[in-house]
Amino acid sequence: MKSFKGLKVALLGGDKRDIEIAKELIDLKVDLRIIGLPYTSEVSDGFRVASLEEAIYEADVVIVPIQGTDAEGNIRASQVPIRLTDEVFEKMKDSRLFLIGSLRAPLKEACEKYSINYIEYANLDEVAIMNSIPSAEGAIQMAMEETTITIHGSNSFVLGFGRTGQTLSRMLKGIGAYTTVVARKPGDLARIQEMGYEALAFKDLGEYIGKADFIFNTAPAMVLPKEILERASKDSFILDLASPPGGVDFKAAEKLGLRAILAPGLPGKVAPKSAGRILAKVLPRLIEVQLEAAESFVII
Repeated sequence: MKSFKGLKVALLGGDKRDIEIAKELIDLKVDLRIIGLPYTSEVSDGFRVASLEEAIYEADVVIVPIQGTDAEGNIRASQVPIRLTDEVFEKMKDSRLFLIGSLRAPLKEACEKYSINYIEYANLDEVAIMNSIPSAEGAIQMAMEETTITIHGSNSFVLGFGRTGQTLSRMLKGIGAYTTVVARKPGDLARIQEMGYEALAFKDLGEYIGKADFIFNTAPAMVLPKEILERASKDSFILDLASPPGGVDFKAAEKLGLRAILAPGLPGKVAPKSAGRILAKVLPRLIEVQLEAAESFVII
């Protein structure tokens, strides 16, 4: 394993997943400064600092958890309040790399203003594809806990054929569900059919949704408005895996007496250690590639 000895890294916030990242960075001999991470015997308190300013002071790399921030710049996953403001980015202007799950427009503008090299890692294939595994497992677990029927033999609809949709469809079919996958692109519909699922275009969802026992949404758009929900079976169960606000009209679902749950971020809830290990592999590689490409740090 290569050593990052001497590299100053700030880890801002975090949950159980980020504990795995911290452990890996410590093994790589970085000068690690932590704030807002849950307390654990696995990460010595000697790496913790008292303030955001202390954490980012002369930091070569700044890491924010995969959940990113809210609209005001507050880091979502943190044991203490941490807000990323214009002043914070100004202090980070000499950092070589800023890693964050996803970056909202105002924060992106601040990075560009101060010429901060940033990477949004949540949607990188090597992260998102591997994260789709605990997402799919967690979705199936929730569906089993919330209903009184088996998934085997059920009519299960998966909305969206992205990375999570593909993994979830495969798992559902693997445990015996009659799996219908809903997509927009003709190419995706062809691939869905080739893989042995029932293919359904979103424009036809309203006509067939009444057959579904389970409806799993992975599409980050309003795909289940009131007019489609009105055609769903009262006995169906809807699980929305998309990022808030999701793709379901939850107010309409409640009025219609439908069971619908928004459940984003399942990897960190159902399998935080596995999800953290995924990130602990990817983030050091990103740091290595970026810094060596810029010839700004010698990694031995």
